[in-house]
Amino acid sequence: MANVIRVVGGAVTRDGTWLAAQRSATMAEPLAWEFPGGKVEPGESDERALVRELYEELGVDVVTGPRIGSSSVARGDRVIELIVYEAYLARGEPLATEHAALGWFEPAELRALDWAEADIPIVSALLTKLASQG
Repeated sequence: MANVIRVVGGAVTRDGTWLAAQRSATMAEPLAWEFPGGKVEPGESDERALVRELYEELGVDVVTGPRIGSSSVARGDRVIELIVYEAYLARGEPLATEHAALGWFEPAELRALDWAEADIPIVSALLTKLASQG
């Protein structure tokens, strides 16, 4: 039986752009882009984990928004379950303390990035949602 690891990510938005983080060269899937976030701790809600992780990784306070989507990726005997929520900056400017780079991207630019495997379906879900609002 696979060990499921629940991970949350934040699609942080500001002024019509979306924050993406490039994984460091030493992380799994080196230099791939992702929505920043991290593991949900036992007893922690997704939203609380996202607020904590974005504070720890980027030094920002966020307010969580609606769920965008989820995906699962097998990694050996583990399954990474990724759930991504919209998030809005409440305080601070994101700093790349754990990532190689951060960038704010227009929706049309998101598809061109080399995304981590688990994030690819989330990007599609986000773009579909934005197109339906447009």
